Amino acid sequence: MTVFSQQKRVRDYGIEIGVLKTGILNAITDVAGVTVGHETIIVGDSIRTGVTAIIPHEDNIFQNKVPAAIYIGNGFGKLAGYTQVKELGNIETPIILTNTLSVPVASDALITYTLEQLENKDVRSVNSVVGETNDGWLNDIRGRHVTQRHVLNAIQNAKSGVVTEGNIGAGTGTICFGYKGGIGTSSRVIPKSLGGYTVGVLVQTNFGGVLEINGVPIAKELNKYPYKDKILNDADGMDHV
Repeated sequence: MTVFSQQKRVRDYGIEIGVLKTGILNAITDVAGVTVGHETIIVGDSIRTGVTAIIPHEDNIFQNKVPAAIYIGNGFGKLAGYTQVKELGNIETPIILTNTLSVPVASDALITYTLEQLENKDVRSVNSVVGETNDGWLNDIRGRHVTQRHVLNAIQNAKSGVVTEGNIGAGTGTICFGYKGGIGTSSRVIPKSLGGYTVGVLVQTNFGGVLEINGVPIAKELNKYPYKDKILNDADGMDHV
């Protein structure tokens, strides 16, 4: 029998990021009503992808829209549903994360999910919100292996409590700082004097850079960072033939 267990989180090693207190679970699910579901797709040696669903509350989301805003820090993405959120300031579907070339099928699945709810029998327009990362280094992304069923499964799998992190769902094929990426989550509690709100995040990590953890230059200490060989073996202004 094979037993899979959640890996330790950074705070389990005594590393504390920031100054605010975390929620009970240090996860997005510390925000009341929020649930998270995953669907992981691993087949053979080349398919490593999946879907992660974030459900803001347990009611009909289209009929009970959630105030929302979007901030774009890197515009090189294929986020679906942005313009209506910017215009109206709300979301009306779950938030889906997947790979870049599966955004259309995920959007279609959210439309299916919304239209199939009895209260939505008169709905004629749905603004699906789907985010993505390109997992093409580890995954056969051109095969477009994510289906509507995978997306709907992730929604159906959504639950409160501990959020499974790491190599799962939409993080199955991601890479971060030259290491295996994945899904991560955290939360912080604002002091009561400032409102007492709980802020939760869920991230699909798939980016590069020079790794630092709580100010410690990990990448330099491990001598592993982008373009290391070119940086060490090159000199400014040197001509090469």
